[in-house]
Amino acid sequence: MSETDSRKQSYAIGELAEEFGVTSRALRLYEEEGLLDPRREGTRRIYSERDRVRLRLVLRGKRLGWSLSEIRESFDLYDSSLGEEAQLEQMLAKLAERRANLHEQRQDIDHALEDLETIAANCQSALAEIRAGKRRVRHG
Repeated sequence: MSETDSRKQSYAIGELAEEFGVTSRALRLYEEEGLLDPRREGTRRIYSERDRVRLRLVLRGKRLGWSLSEIRESFDLYDSSLGEEAQLEQMLAKLAERRANLHEQRQDIDHALEDLETIAANCQSALAEIRAGKRRVRHG
């Protein structure tokens, strides 16, 4: 790749922040965590296409509920010499674990909603009885 091509595929911190809807502070945090590795020109950070792809993967991992350390582990595995098979096995294990956690959270939410519905129905019933009793007293 020529130098001109590599410059076309470089991004300032503000450009990436705007493109992905994140703050510059978030990008600096991801850099501190070892997830992004921009080169420096003085005090400016210059992000490569590789950083851009990694940022997309970081944000996807966060949407899945992964911690930054879990995301870093997957990057480390990808960068290791263990090969694609090991990477895919780890990814499948992480996905299964996250899926199980989400199903458990869904059950907890469903139970909480059922409890809320029961309590709301009991409150409505009690309120109806109180109002009916007041009407009888007034008309009685």
